[in-house]
Amino acid sequence: MAVIKDIVPESAFKTWFLPIVPLACEEKKVTIQVPSQFFYEYLEEKYANVLKMTLQRVFGKGMILNYRVLVGQSPAGGTVDCPTEKNPTPTKRSAVDSSRASVSPFTPVAPQDLDSQLNTRYLFDNFFEGISNKLARTAAESVANDPGKTTFNPLFLFGPSGVGKTHLCHAIGLRIRELHPQKRVLYVSSHLFRVQYTDAVRKNTINDFLNFYQSLDVLILDDVHELIGTTKTQNTFFHIFNNLHQLGKQLALTSDKPPVDMHGMEERLITRLKWGLTAEIGRPDIELRKKILRHKIEHEGLVIKDDVFEFIAMNVTKNVRDMEGVLVSLMANSLINNIKIDMALAKQVVSQVVRVGQSQLSVEKIQETVCKYFNMEKALIQTASRKREIVQARQITMYLAKKYTEFSSSYIGTIVGGRDHATVLYAVQAVKDQIEINKTFRSTVESIENCLMKN
Repeated sequence: MAVIKDIVPESAFKTWFLPIVPLACEEKKVTIQVPSQFFYEYLEEKYANVLKMTLQRVFGKGMILNYRVLVGQSPAGGTVDCPTEKNPTPTKRSAVDSSRASVSPFTPVAPQDLDSQLNTRYLFDNFFEGISNKLARTAAESVANDPGKTTFNPLFLFGPSGVGKTHLCHAIGLRIRELHPQKRVLYVSSHLFRVQYTDAVRKNTINDFLNFYQSLDVLILDDVHELIGTTKTQNTFFHIFNNLHQLGKQLALTSDKPPVDMHGMEERLITRLKWGLTAEIGRPDIELRKKILRHKIEHEGLVIKDDVFEFIAMNVTKNVRDMEGVLVSLMANSLINNIKIDMALAKQVVSQVVRVGQSQLSVEKIQETVCKYFNMEKALIQTASRKREIVQARQITMYLAKKYTEFSSSYIGTIVGGRDHATVLYAVQAVKDQIEINKTFRSTVESIENCLMKN
């Protein structure tokens, strides 16, 4: 423990390593006990390399770490062993990236022997649908059921961090492996793709690299924006993309931005990224957050009162990872300090993740402010009227909602009269154009913004 304490921050050490109970060390295997399955998964995702390095420093090479997970909230509930070695599939993307980066994966193997690098926890069954991700979820299932045969090729998913892009990627790959076991499926992060390409150039094995990737039936490339600024890697991926697409193979990609905003990416590659379907995944709305939160609470066997549940759902709004972090911290505090999860503890933990107490701007609030400024009934914005003043108010509402909230275009459009995401994007651009050329219009928008900030 002393070795780990010198490596990780004090807060992380108290939360994640103090609850660990060493159980046994025998026959090149160290067994430790952790409080829950989620605790085990989090350690494997965030601190696998730290634990591996510590074992090597203390015991030498060749040691295997075995987790014993408590079932329930006490040892009386039983335990389950979770070995970290000899798993048929990797459990976490970060562990895969770090451990595979220097190993050549280009030796030809049969489809059933290819390590697809898929995380078996990320399924369609536990990906919850809401307004912010409905299009992406529907398209992903379509692709997974019939890879390479739909118009969604490539499928390009974009959105901020922590909204479920990687989850959908793994769900696609796992469904394809289930329905089409003869297909060669690979999930790879753009970072690992770059590392592999660099190694191939250095070792003069670029032909093996190309032959391997061009032999795939399904290529899932995560965080493609990480290829920005890497001209040679982009050029190589361009040829791989062309080859797979021409052969009717399926491509699925994710990014934190749409293709049109990927400055530093070659134009010919951007064009190809836009060939299929581009689907946005936005921040989860309140109903979706409650679904996800309820599922995770039940999965962990936690007991949380309704007021605490509502507090977390209302204040942890940006992404699912923040929500997971809050639950893990609540659980750790409860276990270590032997206290109940109440509102006081929830406020303390949530305040470490987000700023509590600041008024959250909603699409509805922006809509009300715009209508009040123009002395207009809110119902008019919801209509299909093409009157100039109504269209103007509607477009300004969409523009401000996109600027001041983190909701997806699809969600904003749904609130503002059931419009689609393309209508919202058009409205945002129309307002931006008017602001640049029309001083009076710019003054109007600024006045409405001032009203928003005062409320």
